Amino acid sequence: MPRQVDHESRRRLIAEAVCRLAGEGGLEGVTLRDVATRAGVSMGAVQRCFRTKEEMLLFALRYVGDRVGERVRASLVRSPAQSAATALGHAATEVALLREEHRAEARVWLAFLAQAVVAESLGRVVRAGYEELSRNFVRLVAEAAPGADPEREARALLALADGLTVHVLIGHLTSGEAQDVLHGHVAGLWERCSGGGDAR
Repeated sequence: MPRQVDHESRRRLIAEAVCRLAGEGGLEGVTLRDVATRAGVSMGAVQRCFRTKEEMLLFALRYVGDRVGERVRASLVRSPAQSAATALGHAATEVALLREEHRAEARVWLAFLAQAVVAESLGRVVRAGYEELSRNFVRLVAEAAPGADPEREARALLALADGLTVHVLIGHLTSGEAQDVLHGHVAGLWERCSGGGDAR
């Protein structure tokens, strides 16, 4: 068992190195050698953890997605008595990666998205992640705004969150401006479908 735990710990260490490199220069230039150097391990250690570069990238993509998913779940657990509208706003904010401390993670996520357009294996992982997020958003929308079409509104909110990630990264919007847009959208949804209330 200790050996297995060490193996998983090393895989996470390598995934973090992949993320740092991807955040600096995209995925195209990420090599096994560069990852080994950044992770402070040998090439052999990387190759024992991952048979191919594709396998390494897939693990790193899931690693990033899992971190975001964990924060979404944690935001719901921290305040179990919060309204569904408030929970929806918190979840969307986590997905949008708008906070300063998540800026590097946002760059990594966009690097993976760009690669997923041309790499089907990465595309499958990204689609599965979006499907899980969509299910959570549909449930929250249905609770927050009973008069809404939950699937349509969840798709719109997820697309808005992704778009805001890009706008903040390229400097078109500040993090605060993007959060205002996101919270305004959620508040507007609540008011349209429930006749009032503050989603924030």
